[in-house]
Amino acid sequence: MDSSGANKTCCGRSISRWIALIQDGGAHGPLSGDRMWNFAVAVFLVELYGNSLLLTAVYGLVVAGSVLLLGAIIGDWVDRNPRLKVAQTSLLVQNSCVIVCGILLMVVFQFKEQLVELYNGWILTTCYILVITIANIANLASTATSITIQRDWVVVVAGQDSSKLADMNATVRIIDQLTNILAPMLVGQIMAFGSHFIGCGFIAGWNLCSMCLEYALLWKVYQKTPALAMKAGQKEQQQELKQLSVPKGNSDNGQSPEESSQPLMDEAPAVDKPDTPQQNGFCYQVTEPLRTLKSGWVAYYNQNIFFAGMSLAFLYMTVLGFDCITTGYAYTQGLNGSVLSLLMGASAVSGICGTVAFTWVRKKCGLIRTGFISGVAQLSCLMLCVVSVFSPGSPFDLSVSPFQDLYTHLIGEKTLPEADHSLTSVLTGGNATTAAPAAEQPTLQSYMSVSLLFAGVIAARVGLWSFDLTVTQLIQENVIESERGVINGVQNSMNYLLDLLHFIMVILAPNPEAFGLLVVISVTFVAMGHIMYFRFAFKSLGNRLFLCCSPEQKVETVDPPSLPTTV
Repeated sequence: MDSSGANKTCCGRSISRWIALIQDGGAHGPLSGDRMWNFAVAVFLVELYGNSLLLTAVYGLVVAGSVLLLGAIIGDWVDRNPRLKVAQTSLLVQNSCVIVCGILLMVVFQFKEQLVELYNGWILTTCYILVITIANIANLASTATSITIQRDWVVVVAGQDSSKLADMNATVRIIDQLTNILAPMLVGQIMAFGSHFIGCGFIAGWNLCSMCLEYALLWKVYQKTPALAMKAGQKEQQQELKQLSVPKGNSDNGQSPEESSQPLMDEAPAVDKPDTPQQNGFCYQVTEPLRTLKSGWVAYYNQNIFFAGMSLAFLYMTVLGFDCITTGYAYTQGLNGSVLSLLMGASAVSGICGTVAFTWVRKKCGLIRTGFISGVAQLSCLMLCVVSVFSPGSPFDLSVSPFQDLYTHLIGEKTLPEADHSLTSVLTGGNATTAAPAAEQPTLQSYMSVSLLFAGVIAARVGLWSFDLTVTQLIQENVIESERGVINGVQNSMNYLLDLLHFIMVILAPNPEAFGLLVVISVTFVAMGHIMYFRFAFKSLGNRLFLCCSPEQKVETVDPPSLPTTV
């Protein structure tokens, strides 16, 4: 009996390692070139269009808009099809699109002068459109891969073990943090010492090799986990998404998500009816994606973790992250690329600390309380960013209109601000090492403001990543199996929506004097997000939310129940 138990434990750990490799490799990690591609595509588009940001801006809007509109439909497709088919299809489409884009960009870089002269440049314009379109398809396939592997497969592999699920999520997040630094560094060095042509070829070749390895890992995990072959609600005839939606009344009856999903599975044969002539009509078929989109958002709203998911989405409406916006502001404040690289490394270390803290706090205080503690920690650290707005050295000036640059450009009184000093000039989604300003940075009287800003941003990463893992696991554990895809698809859409709004906010107020106002707005949205989470947590636990270790948590450690717990 002991040896059998040991074998099962070893097998479980082995599967966990495989699923971790696929999670990080298939979605964003070192196996695939997704991280490399996300970093390099912005650089390629800027280089192709003569150091203009037009193609990069168009690509960013197309990607955000596509996920926003198609997130629920992609999730519904994940729910309606077998797990292996979904994983293999999305993996092949994602990597194939990146390979085709890489080859197409190699052709453009090699024969750009000739393409410009053909048909007055329309051939080159067509190439630009193809690159953006194919790259967008790759991003949509990456979204499907992320949903099916990170939100569905990992839950099945973990079984009813909440601790194992938390450990797997944390492990993947740590690898993801490291990959987010190493992948851009690798591609950047190749392009710096080689050329953009070589960079495109390297990424295409990497994706070709990694696709084969990822495909083999998928098949291995599928064989080792028989539960992946069984999908709740999967029948010969697929059900409509609205028939799978669970109204809020189910959660009020005291039923767990697993209990509420059982009647759906039992009643499935009664639902399978012959299609009526109306359902076979052309108009019905054409409008089906719209009905799926509507039903997906309704199902998302009806979830008991609705406010937890919304709280995570609100955290995307911020300029207080190590993205292109913060990098651009740092350049205007006199920080060079070397200092920013060190700050990004410190940010990654802080994120890893937050991931480790998540696993420790969850074991001590429970999952829901971990999110509450993480939110308090993040908000406390962000107060440093608010203080930095009014500290010596801050360019914050309310006498300067936040819309001055935009207004003067539209009426034609002056040209756009120089790329070195405008926040909109770095909306490339690139890394701090992508482009350093050629001009000398302005000398500041004091670095106290920018120092407090980055101290708050870096320290807040501990609470941010811990909170992100908390909400991720809450969705994994509390969404029924037949709705995991569509709910996570809508969650991705919400994240992209708020992220898109924060870019629009910066475009409307790009001057450094207005950045302090953006900081205050960002902290306000983060606070609103954590207020939503507090509402969810207090509704779930009541006054027990403020207890470090409730009796329920002690029972969980002694005799784990059959259903996943989130206390």
